[in-house]
Amino acid sequence: MTDTALAEFKMPDVGEGLTEAEILKWYVQPGDTVTDGQVVCEVETAKAAVELPIPFNGVVRELRFPEGTTVDVGQVIIAVDVSGGGAPVAEQATVPEPAPTAESVAAAEPEAESAAPEGRKPVLVGYGVAESSTKRRARKPAAPEAPAAPAAVPAPAASAPTPAPAPVPAPQSPSLNGHNGARPLAKPPVRKLAKDLGVDLATITPSGPDGIITREDVHAAVAPAPAAAPAPQAPEPVEAPAPAVPSPVAGADARETRIPIKGVRKATAQAMVESAFTAPHVTEFVTVDVTRTMKLVEELKQDKAFEGLRVNPLLLVSKALLVAIKRNPEVNAAWDEANQEIVQKHYVNLGIAAATPRGLIVPNIKDAHAKTLPELAASLGELVSTARAGKTSPGAMQGGTVTITNVGVFGVDTGTPILNPGESAILAVGAIKLQPWVHKGKVKPRQVTTLALSFDHRLVDGELGSKVLADVAAILEQPKRLMTWA
Repeated sequence: MTDTALAEFKMPDVGEGLTEAEILKWYVQPGDTVTDGQVVCEVETAKAAVELPIPFNGVVRELRFPEGTTVDVGQVIIAVDVSGGGAPVAEQATVPEPAPTAESVAAAEPEAESAAPEGRKPVLVGYGVAESSTKRRARKPAAPEAPAAPAAVPAPAASAPTPAPAPVPAPQSPSLNGHNGARPLAKPPVRKLAKDLGVDLATITPSGPDGIITREDVHAAVAPAPAAAPAPQAPEPVEAPAPAVPSPVAGADARETRIPIKGVRKATAQAMVESAFTAPHVTEFVTVDVTRTMKLVEELKQDKAFEGLRVNPLLLVSKALLVAIKRNPEVNAAWDEANQEIVQKHYVNLGIAAATPRGLIVPNIKDAHAKTLPELAASLGELVSTARAGKTSPGAMQGGTVTITNVGVFGVDTGTPILNPGESAILAVGAIKLQPWVHKGKVKPRQVTTLALSFDHRLVDGELGSKVLADVAAILEQPKRLMTWA
């Protein structure tokens, strides 16, 4: 009846090989106009929170999943009208497409009341095309009894196979696209767009000069697919998770609350179990007088070289660990089980454990061993602020070699930290407190802390681990060793 062309965007793989992501926030609603490259939602994977851009222009028709829903990679999350006309928006009020869908969901499934009140369905970046009326009917045959009359009109959808054949042949004729087995010509941004949309460049007929594939060619390849009836069923999974959302809030007087394990917390749990039961952990402790280090921290804060930078004890602890690793390079290694090899690292990617509302993450400072003290301070400040803002990228959390966890910020004296998977050691720094300490033959109040070093005993024996921990302690006790040992 209308000339509406719907483009659907599927949940992309925003991390390396991840299979699902949770929709944290929608930035658009049905009826909003979107442009190619506009960020429409934020999702959280097992590694980080990522913003997703829409790959085409149009008007948002439907958000397939509400905020808080975990969606499998490949499922359609947003539908956009790319026909370019404004009429469909007004027509939406009379045709039982998106609107009836939201209402029928509320009517047919009382347990999804939390999604219904929103008055909208989640919209995300997606691709693919399907006729809205056909999808609606295929998805909700029972509730749409009222719209059965209009359904009769789209009933020509049964005869709709007539338009369907036209679009289908285009993608199905790779042999006619002029590539002849050679690598398709396309610029990097176009290749990325095609990858995000799940389009094989070899199946596209180029329209650009010299046979180059353009963005328009990629969009055209995913635009015409009204016959894709299976797509309507993609939203179906929303109804299964929906009941699980209200459950944690059900009953203010409930004696228990169940919280789904997902995202960063799920990944962290799996990694910790794997680490604890794969690498034989050993933890050693040392209590040290860090009074001189604390004085140096105060002096550095006044130094012009550190102007605008955050200077704190963690900075000097980090530098002390880097110097200790330089003096004992064998500790910076990894265990390769598949090849039965010990991999010695000649660089240090220093991980800093950060507690965030979404769980524990461990981003790392690349090539920390090569940084000056001011450069290390700048990197630490950036790492912490990015983690707190929830913007840490997956790449920033990969490739770590050793880690520092500062449990002292919580007032804790020490602990037995678990290794970050694939790393050889992790240093826990306890709270720095004034304590009675024997200094120069007299008991005086001194700034004291306890350090704990956990290491993989397959890689690091007791002697090596003890040397590393003793070196860190010695530097923090006499910071001038940063110069004499570096």
